[in-house]
Amino acid sequence: NSALATEDPDAVAKRYASKAVLLPTMSDIPRATYDSIKDYFVSFLKNKPQGEILEGHVTIGHNWCQDAGIYEFTMGVSGAKVKGRYSFVYVWEN
Repeated sequence: NSALATEDPDAVAKRYASKAVLLPTMSDIPRATYDSIKDYFVSFLKNKPQGEILEGHVTIGHNWCQDAGIYEFTMGVSGAKVKGRYSFVYVWEN
């Protein structure tokens, strides 16, 4: 939520690994480059989203961690709520 709260698409996109693939909550276009991930957040952040994890499952491995579950975004602009699935794979990058 701290990166989303900046309303800065670049700050959010920089949190993704160099070879990340984003399957966005509010778009049916997979994003597999830094520029395309940033582009998604340009429009998404206009909604002033705040997320809450409703259910999460964490698995930890050597130099990686996976967190998958269900979250809900509340859009600050409209108050609308959007539920979605998420899966984050965290990797150690130099």
